[in-house]
Amino acid sequence: MSQKGTGSAYFIEEKREDLVRHTLSILVDNEPGVLSRIAGLFSGRGYNIESLTVSETEHEKHLSRFTIVTKGTPMVLDQIKNQLERMVPVHRVMDLTVEGEPLERELALIKVAGKGEKRIEALRLAEIFRASVIDASIEHFVFELTGRTAKIDQFVAIMKDLGLIEVSRTGIAAIARGPQGMQGRTRD
Repeated sequence: MSQKGTGSAYFIEEKREDLVRHTLSILVDNEPGVLSRIAGLFSGRGYNIESLTVSETEHEKHLSRFTIVTKGTPMVLDQIKNQLERMVPVHRVMDLTVEGEPLERELALIKVAGKGEKRIEALRLAEIFRASVIDASIEHFVFELTGRTAKIDQFVAIMKDLGLIEVSRTGIAAIARGPQGMQGRTRD
């Protein structure tokens, strides 16, 4: 016997919020252990990182920039941002998705084997996608392709039928549109 709708608190249907994809940019001190602390924050709470890139961006100030793509409910994303902002080596957390549609790019190296017609077709498609040949032999190519994730996904899918061997991707690098940057509100 179903008791839904009887008013009992035990049978209230949970309202499921949709997961949304956000790109976060995090300015941190460039010091040992920061990557593991940030990754630990995500893994310790069961949050997934879809893409993570990090590099020193301001050598003189010893600052690095993380770009993290993650999915979650709006409440979970707010928790992630608040927890990141409280970490000592973190100077600034920007949700680039909230700021407006960020400029996102990814680099991929794609190795494709092929002879005859498949080889010609791979080269033709690489030209359409503006992929550069950075290594070649009579049996393979390595293409370099930069663009949005969807463009790279599409190129890789097409190359599967033509002799795809291997793919290496950098993850997403992103920046907000407009004249403002990560500078501004920083902790001292």
